[in-house]
Amino acid sequence: MTTATADIDAPAAGLGLFEKWLSVWVGAAILAGIALGNVAPELFALLAAVEYASVNLVVAVLIWAMIFPMMVAVDFGAVRRVGDKPRGLVITLVVNWLIKPFTMAALGVLFFEIVFADLIEPADAQQYIAGLILLGAAPCTAMVFVWSQLTRGDPAYTLVQVAANDLIMIVAFAPIVALLLGVTDIAVPWETLLLSVALYVVVPLAVGALVRHRLLATHGGDGAAIPEFTARVKPLSIAGLLLTVLLLFGFQAEIIVARPLLIALIAAPIIIQSYGIFLIAYGWAKAWKVPHAVAAPCALIGTSNFFELAVAVAIGLFGLGSGAALATVVGVLVEVPVMLSLVAIANRTRGSFQPS
Repeated sequence: MTTATADIDAPAAGLGLFEKWLSVWVGAAILAGIALGNVAPELFALLAAVEYASVNLVVAVLIWAMIFPMMVAVDFGAVRRVGDKPRGLVITLVVNWLIKPFTMAALGVLFFEIVFADLIEPADAQQYIAGLILLGAAPCTAMVFVWSQLTRGDPAYTLVQVAANDLIMIVAFAPIVALLLGVTDIAVPWETLLLSVALYVVVPLAVGALVRHRLLATHGGDGAAIPEFTARVKPLSIAGLLLTVLLLFGFQAEIIVARPLLIALIAAPIIIQSYGIFLIAYGWAKAWKVPHAVAAPCALIGTSNFFELAVAVAIGLFGLGSGAALATVVGVLVEVPVMLSLVAIANRTRGSFQPS
């Protein structure tokens, strides 16, 4: 956990104890997950088996808890007005589909064929590169709602960004991966892709819209009812995040302890890619004078990965015990600490952006 995450937001924002020290709680959840995963591997194996189409249903429920407050905050009237300010969406789509997959592939080749050439067997290196390519071609679907919420992002605009990426992913993921892997027989697990979009976007959005409608109806259209409600359920969101982190690290605890050096080697290009993509999108947004509420999630969505899809495709193409599958799993392990540090950066630079 980097020191940049010591304080997720400015104290003036009136954050509660959990939010103010969120990186500390996440660090504790990581350590707890690793410890429990090694002490009680049978329990985590049992939880990992609760899945359908490679989507873990326990994690799905926790993600619902994480993103529910933001879904209630989505104003569909604002969604219709997103076209009035298209720059944030343009940045998201260009970075995610014309830059990110190719920089990830380039970093994979650089590190595993040159920098780490003396440490890794050539056949293993190709597997790790393949795993990184799968991560780079799959922008985030669910966790970006959490990062957006932590940076006070525009919930309506974030929803549109996610929806646009999901639609493009359906047609572009397989061709991009095939191009970068140099093969043409990529078998996209459509059940995983479509089920993940439904579970992480459609269902929580529908429930959030119903709750929002009910709140407005029972309070005479008073808009203050929405932030009051989301403030009350925000602890649920934070609890969902911490439990998700605990589970993800618990699922991979034995690998982390058994092969720490290899995990670190694979993590290096992923970390560089994450900060690099964030800086490209965030800097572009600042140069284009995009408001911070749009710029922050715009940059974070490309940095975060749709790890469920990447892991599922890696297992389907190369096998459960393959280096490609391991690389996608390392992407999961790296994501939360890195993303929290980027959330901290986004929050601390809010004042340098145009007001919303």
